Amino acid sequence: MTPEQMCDVSLLELFSLEAEAQTQVLSAGLLALERNPTQADQLEACMRAAHSLKGAARIVGVDAGVSVAHVMEDCLVGAQEGRLRLRAEHIDALLQGTDLLMRIATPGDASIEPAVQAFLVQMAGLLDPAATSTVVTPLPMPGLEPAAVMAEPVIEQPVLLDAEPGAPTQRKGKRTGEAGERILRVTAERLNSLLDLSSKALVETQRFKPYLATLQRLKRMHSQSVRALDGLNSQLQASGQSPEVQEALAQAQQLLGQTQQLLLQQAADLDEFGWQASQRAQLLYDTALACRMRPFADVLTGQSRMVRDLGRSLGKQVRLEIEGEKTQVDRDVLEKLEAPLTHLLRNAVDHGIELPEQRLLAGKAQEGHIRLRASHQAGLLVLELSDDGGGVDLQRLRQSIIERQLSPAETVAQMSEAELLTFLFLPGFSLRDQVTEVSGRGVGLDAVQHMVRQLRGSIVLTQTSGQGSSFHLEVPLTLSVVRSLVVEVAAEAYAFPLAHIERTLELPAEAIVQIEGRQHFWHEGRHIGLVAASQLLNRPPSQTNGQTIKVVVIREREMLYGVAVERLIGERVLVVMPLDPRLGKIQDISSGALLDDGSVVLIIDVEDLLRSVDKLLSTGRLERIERGQRNTREAARKRILVVDDSLTVRELQRKLLSNRGYEVAVAVDGMDGWNALRSEDFDLLITDIDMPRMDGIELVTLLRRDNRLQTLPVMVVSYKDREEDRRRGLDAGADYYLAKASFHDDALLDAVVELIGGAQG
Repeated sequence: MTPEQMCDVSLLELFSLEAEAQTQVLSAGLLALERNPTQADQLEACMRAAHSLKGAARIVGVDAGVSVAHVMEDCLVGAQEGRLRLRAEHIDALLQGTDLLMRIATPGDASIEPAVQAFLVQMAGLLDPAATSTVVTPLPMPGLEPAAVMAEPVIEQPVLLDAEPGAPTQRKGKRTGEAGERILRVTAERLNSLLDLSSKALVETQRFKPYLATLQRLKRMHSQSVRALDGLNSQLQASGQSPEVQEALAQAQQLLGQTQQLLLQQAADLDEFGWQASQRAQLLYDTALACRMRPFADVLTGQSRMVRDLGRSLGKQVRLEIEGEKTQVDRDVLEKLEAPLTHLLRNAVDHGIELPEQRLLAGKAQEGHIRLRASHQAGLLVLELSDDGGGVDLQRLRQSIIERQLSPAETVAQMSEAELLTFLFLPGFSLRDQVTEVSGRGVGLDAVQHMVRQLRGSIVLTQTSGQGSSFHLEVPLTLSVVRSLVVEVAAEAYAFPLAHIERTLELPAEAIVQIEGRQHFWHEGRHIGLVAASQLLNRPPSQTNGQTIKVVVIREREMLYGVAVERLIGERVLVVMPLDPRLGKIQDISSGALLDDGSVVLIIDVEDLLRSVDKLLSTGRLERIERGQRNTREAARKRILVVDDSLTVRELQRKLLSNRGYEVAVAVDGMDGWNALRSEDFDLLITDIDMPRMDGIELVTLLRRDNRLQTLPVMVVSYKDREEDRRRGLDAGADYYLAKASFHDDALLDAVVELIGGAQG
């Protein structure tokens, strides 16, 4: 081989691609041979893979590859001819050789030569245990078969030849296709651009629909005009009008007939053109999308091997069974799935599968089984990862929750299994008491859940004690489209990805209750917090019709939130259009899309939105949902806001005032009261002074500085009865000061009447 050939980068790249393909064949075949070392078809496949790699390495001048592949081929041929029975140590060594071949095919590994020497020595000992310690130089001269290698005594624990840290793991696409089809190399950026353009073309064709609908309406109006003119002509003929009038009408009828034919022809042509354009755009989009689709098996490369090696290192026998390897998934989704799937598989081996002796005692086979199944369902990739291990120890989980003070013992004792399992997804949560190389650091299922949610997907854990656990994952087949619920907020369209939506509801206004200053509604046995989409998205407050409130319920781990919107437009499949990078990260928005009529819709970043909810809750700035217009009888009633941190005082004052016919709202502290005053109308404020977050003096001071609220009557009811306390309250802007020490029913009611009159306006 000439130096020019040896330095030919394209040949080396081809060798790297072939090494990737053939090492996958070797890995799969060797794992099968580990279970049944006499399978003729697997022995043949592995031998041919090693032989092909040896020939390819010789062509490109990679001598180390020739040596490693040749000795592996010798071992496999010996097994084929019955001279050697493959045992565990042979499989271990051959798998190490497979890893070594991939390292050899990856340029830039300076430490490869010592590893090759060690491997050849190890294989020589396995092939000829009686060999002496004399070592013949293991690397052959180019073009020559390596001589028999004499080895030192083989150590029992073989050296693991893993890839060096930081070695590239990006998989390259094969450049050879089935049935001789030609395959070209295209950059990911160009492919993404093609998909983006095709998706825009697909959306643009939808704009033909309203034009066609307009033409159809014009056709109906034209037909009505023709009939009306025919009727007028008949009446004129009956009344004996002049020939000139009748001739003019006949000309009008003739012109209308001609335009009717033209209109019919144009409508038919537009209908045909729109249909063909949409079909071509759909085909273009499907073709561009198919270019990005890869079989699910691409993300599984090395996973069976990883499960096997990890199990052996933990003293367990584990086998991974995979179904649906040919299921097509978007390349970007596949790349993002690799890390969470690897973690779940490691978790199943470490936490799920028991040691062989424990499995025998439980009446199970020594070898544990992990099953991974991929399938398509309603535009989603559905993954089921299950194991036949011991499942989750619920009693230990309860104890860990209590020890970490995540929930009181009484509450934990009443939790269902599903509620308990959600704690496993909390950051830093682990059932392991000691940190190992595999687990115990608390970086676990929360990271998996976060990565799945980044894919706009969901993950659910179920288990059967003593029988195993199962993870159910649903992610989109592609990130270029998203199934969404389109809603209206402040007369603008927004889209919630369906993966984050628990359900939608239409609530009567009276179903909204206030608990500790926050609005909630009761649904399926639990209180769900309610927030306004208009406040979260910084839009003008929505106006309701006073009948019902439309709510989108979104889930974040075990927490549910209700987001009130103006209108539920419906479910749509949207083509995702990234926002201009110059805009930076827009709060609560992930991307945009176009609806069928060409109008823009913004897609909600649900995780970001939930962070906004938490921020509003922590700062006390959460506004109430406007419940619509009160009816005429209720509008005449005077409204009073009672602000007090004592539940007893609040309830006492509420009952007294309600019994007198006043409409009463309550708030738990000054901050909550201030939010209520800004979002609703009241005729009187009754407030305590000493309260958390914001006291009564601060509340009254803020109120008097507000142009809308500065004339609102204010009564202070406080335990402080000193003159300086009274003066402080009145100086802040209070109109009346009532001490709780001398508080009685009539005193409060008389003061209210004095300030705002009776309950009816």
